[in-house]
Amino acid sequence: MVDRSDDGVFDWFKSFKDIEDHFGTLISDKSASILMLGCGNSTLSEEMYDAGYTNIVNIDYSAVVIEKMKLRNKDRPLMRWLEMDVRNLVFDDASFDVAIDKGTMDAMLAVKGDVWNPPKSAVDDCNREVDEVIRVLKDRGVFLYLTFGQPHFRKKYLLREKTSLDILTLGETFHYFLYVLRREV
Repeated sequence: MVDRSDDGVFDWFKSFKDIEDHFGTLISDKSASILMLGCGNSTLSEEMYDAGYTNIVNIDYSAVVIEKMKLRNKDRPLMRWLEMDVRNLVFDDASFDVAIDKGTMDAMLAVKGDVWNPPKSAVDDCNREVDEVIRVLKDRGVFLYLTFGQPHFRKKYLLREKTSLDILTLGETFHYFLYVLRREV
């Protein structure tokens, strides 16, 4: 977790530096169109942009966050910032090569109750996010989901027809998981 609250930054999970090699393999084309789901005030998009991934559209449901991020990133002119709900994406079908979720689904699942049996509303929210992501991904597009959520808790939200799922385990003592969901033709 990166906490630079003095400059308005708070990152859950791994930093870009920690996952850069994985992203380099999974997103080999730096001109790929990337959708950052629930960007918050994370530095992930900024660090990816500075590493050469400049075609990034960032969305978050908070207008306040989006305005702050636009201002903070005014020197990254190709990056876009839009207020939007991950459960109702207003993009055309097949608009993106890559979609990235770094903790957004986890936030939707952070509800009271049994982790083995979350409330129907949380399950519906997660399923809507994944359905929307698959809809806006191009053929052979990839959805990267970084979380501490173990496969027995998360796979059920990701498995869909005409997709393939790989799971990478990151970390040594405390594990994170990078779910790689590919849209097949």
